Amino acid sequence: MIVIVGVMIAPVTIPVLSVETFIRYQRVLGVNVRTETRKTAELPQSYADMFGWPEMAATVAKVYNSISPNERAKTAIFARNYGEAAAIDFFGPRYGLPQAISGHMSYYLWGPRDSDGKVAITIGVSEADLKRIFGSVDQAATLDTRYSMPDEHGPVYLCRNPKLPIQQLWPLTKIYR
Repeated sequence: MIVIVGVMIAPVTIPVLSVETFIRYQRVLGVNVRTETRKTAELPQSYADMFGWPEMAATVAKVYNSISPNERAKTAIFARNYGEAAAIDFFGPRYGLPQAISGHMSYYLWGPRDSDGKVAITIGVSEADLKRIFGSVDQAATLDTRYSMPDEHGPVYLCRNPKLPIQQLWPLTKIYR
C-alpha cells in the first residue's frame, strides 16, 4: 500500500512528468497542490518557479542593451523579490547584465552595490510606486511566460532621475517576510 501511494503522489512532489502531463495528472487526482496563499499558475508554485526566469533575463537584457553605454555603466536592475533577483544573477551573465539588487530578504543586506540609482530597470514593481520615486518611468518591456507565477508577468520599467539619492531610498526597499 505504501509503495502504491508513493508512486501515485511522486509526480506531485518531484518533477517526473512533462508539464502538460502533470497538469492533467493533478486534475485526474483532484489534487491542487498549494503552498502559497497568493494566486498561482496552472502549476503549483514549487514548479511554476522553474519557468520564466531565462526569458526574464533575456527581456531585461534587451532593455539594458537599449540604453547608452554611459547610462548602462551604473544602471541598477531592481527586482521586487529575491527569486527574480537571483534569476537575473544566475542567467544574466550570459547577457552581460550586472548583478541585481533587491530589498527582499538577504538581498537588502547587500545594498545597492555599485549603482548610483540614477537609472534603474525594475521587475515586479508597480508603476505608481515607481512614479513616487523617479522623475521618469517608462514601460520598456513585458514579461509573460505561460507556466510562471502570475505575479511574475507584467511590465519591466526603465526609470531615471530618482527624487532622492539611493542611500536615502535604500532603507525604504527593505522587505523581510
